[in-house]
Amino acid sequence: MKKLIWGLTALLVLIPSFAALAKGDFTYITVKGPGVTGELTVSHPNLIQFFSFSDFSKAVEAPAEPGDGYQVLRVFVVDGKEQPFDLLYYYPTTGFVYYEGLANGSSEYDKKWYVADPAAKAPFQAALRRQAQLMWYPLGVIAILLLVFYIAYRKKPSAPQQA
Repeated sequence: MKKLIWGLTALLVLIPSFAALAKGDFTYITVKGPGVTGELTVSHPNLIQFFSFSDFSKAVEAPAEPGDGYQVLRVFVVDGKEQPFDLLYYYPTTGFVYYEGLANGSSEYDKKWYVADPAAKAPFQAALRRQAQLMWYPLGVIAILLLVFYIAYRKKPSAPQQA
């Protein structure tokens, strides 16, 4: 009886994940890491597929120095609700992925290292560059406004001199 209850509980916990996986690609990923202010949301088609970052069938030994890593949370949106699916760490410089695991459960792939798919590097870095560019736009607008105010201030007529 206890096994049946545990089995039903596990099934109820994992049903949303399986339902989302049956729908295909993830809706988006969120990225945190070096050079990322806050959290970056990415929905590039080459980054939202299940095997975008690695072929999770072949675990490798943990690298001695994987380099700078990015936390990648893969998310489905089902019926308007965001459902985190899993969490991994991507190391684009050295080409590794550490798979932390499923958000609502566990699998045999959890807490293992994998070789990263080289095809993920270009779109991932392009997303990081776009975010970096977007961060500079407000600063540029502020600089232009300050320049306009400075020029307007310098061109205003000066007060007449009193004798």
